[in-house]
Amino acid sequence: MKIAIIGATGNVGRRLVDEALRRHHHVVGISRDVAAPREGVIFKQADAANPDALGAAVAGSDAVISALRFVTSDPDTLLDAVRRSSVKRYLVVGGAGSLETATGKLLVESEHFPAAARDEATGGKRFLDALRAVNDLDWTMLCPSAQFIAGERTGTFRVGGDTLLTSAEGKSWISFEDFAIAMLDEVEAPKHVRARFTVGY
Repeated sequence: MKIAIIGATGNVGRRLVDEALRRHHHVVGISRDVAAPREGVIFKQADAANPDALGAAVAGSDAVISALRFVTSDPDTLLDAVRRSSVKRYLVVGGAGSLETATGKLLVESEHFPAAARDEATGGKRFLDALRAVNDLDWTMLCPSAQFIAGERTGTFRVGGDTLLTSAEGKSWISFEDFAIAMLDEVEAPKHVRARFTVGY
């Protein structure tokens, strides 16, 4: 498959590129700044705020994955770009803040949610709301667990729906590397079209 990854040079984006290459996909890496050359990746420079340029950059792909921070991106602009590209499969790296906790509240609404992460989490919820109004694209949002960190590629994790996954000890976490596995699994064998899901240990 030909997979376009917007934000390909970020923490999550780099792992998505790694996983896509591991599976022998053709990768188009989209970034705002010039990226260092990498074997197997065609890098294209495009600003996520410019739907014409971004749409042209991802055109011809089988799927587009967006791995951008929510505080620096606009859902309507990104959706406009994907529509202009004529690509129908659109996947988004979400955030844990929009997931429900055991009490039924959103994680971002919980008392102990870090204030420094609130704007990003609120942006993620806004992006999810925008996706849920879309019926002309086959979108998916994959949300990580509460702790989303660099780690190992184990291939062992749980898949959930709208509720935050936690261990028996109350810990909620997933590595960038295992998250990338879950995202590429969804690209190759869609099970959550026009839906949000989550992964965690």
